[in-house]
Amino acid sequence: MDADKSYKAYLHQITTLIFDVDGVLTDGTITITTTGEQLRRMNIKDGYALKTAVDAGFNVCIISGGSNEGVRKRLKGLGITDIYLGAHHKTEQLDEYLDIYNINPEQVLYMGDDIPDIPVMKLVGLPCCPQDAAPEVKATSNYISHKNGGKGCVRDIIEQVLKVQDKWNGNFDAQYD
Repeated sequence: MDADKSYKAYLHQITTLIFDVDGVLTDGTITITTTGEQLRRMNIKDGYALKTAVDAGFNVCIISGGSNEGVRKRLKGLGITDIYLGAHHKTEQLDEYLDIYNINPEQVLYMGDDIPDIPVMKLVGLPCCPQDAAPEVKATSNYISHKNGGKGCVRDIIEQVLKVQDKWNGNFDAQYD
């Protein structure tokens, strides 16, 4: 991405939205039960935005180092079919995804929050992060949301992209629960 160009200029060309999970779709904390199950919390408004993007025809993908199957079930329920969990070298999943769908990296928005996200962020058109991302990630981002991870940062950037492209239509019939 051209450092002289505002991130808003890139919103028109975005066709693909890729997100990390922990620290982006969640606040980065986990609750561990006595049986060892790891529980995460996701923001329902982020869910609505993801569902709206899917319904509007955007490519939506998840690439996460975590491997919680509850996360997969939640995301599938929102209509997301491309979910890479347990991704420890995220650029491999990015390359595979872009190849499968013949997507130009310049058309991709990626939101991550920590060091493993930086290699992917350097390969896409619009690297983004939540307000509470690691300093190194903020330095790599062309947009830093005013919202923290798990607190609406995904809704923030999806809503901006869809509004610029006249696709944020307030589709109140979307099923996002």
